[in-house]
Amino acid sequence: MDIERLRDLLGKVKNEELDIDSALEKLKTLPYEDLGYAKIDHHRAIRNGYPEVIYCPGKSLEHIKGIVKHMIEYKDNNILASRASKEVYEAIKEVTDDAEYYELARTVVVMKKDIPKTSKKILVVTGGTADIPVAEEAAVTAETLGNTVERLYDVGVAGIHRLLSKTDVLMQANVLIVVAGMEGALASVVGGLVDKPVIAVPTSVGYGANFGGLSSLLCMLNSCASGVGVVNIDNGFGAAYLASMINKLSGE
Repeated sequence: MDIERLRDLLGKVKNEELDIDSALEKLKTLPYEDLGYAKIDHHRAIRNGYPEVIYCPGKSLEHIKGIVKHMIEYKDNNILASRASKEVYEAIKEVTDDAEYYELARTVVVMKKDIPKTSKKILVVTGGTADIPVAEEAAVTAETLGNTVERLYDVGVAGIHRLLSKTDVLMQANVLIVVAGMEGALASVVGGLVDKPVIAVPTSVGYGANFGGLSSLLCMLNSCASGVGVVNIDNGFGAAYLASMINKLSGE
């Protein structure tokens, strides 16, 4: 971090040469911490509202441990590591005892402080049980970001009565994340029932012509229901991040 620049800003605030809001805007552009193998963006929470998240695939265990160690030392923020294996979790446990592993979600969360939960709910809905790993990634991420989350699993269109029997649950949600593979029709059905934003997550679940999730992605992109937005295949994290932003914005 540019210590001299920070001291200069604090001095100007103290001498009333700069107001607090203007100083905060300038803090947003302060440098990152360069570890050589990673550049940690400590000020992302100031700019975007949430701290930087660690995407684990492709990173060595030593690099992940180093990133977590420096993030903990810098500030008492909660840390989320996505697409994490049990091996990654064990490595992070060598750095801190505050780590918890959500195996279905493939997510490690290091909780350093309690975050007040929103009064408005994010509802995570799945077509089938095979979609639950992606749904849990979304649910755990949204909870870690300070949202009240409810789950409604295995209510796909193959047995549409299961979904229709839970319309009261759908209506109570402020934002809905709909996770489905195969042809991905569930997002359109939910979008046609509610008056809240629906974030559709296509999954790679399906037989050969599913093309690894491409069929559900295209189906969701072509939804005739209004108010349905789509993230990338299996991107539960991205859906949760967007849902959290919407949920907290409407809460204000």
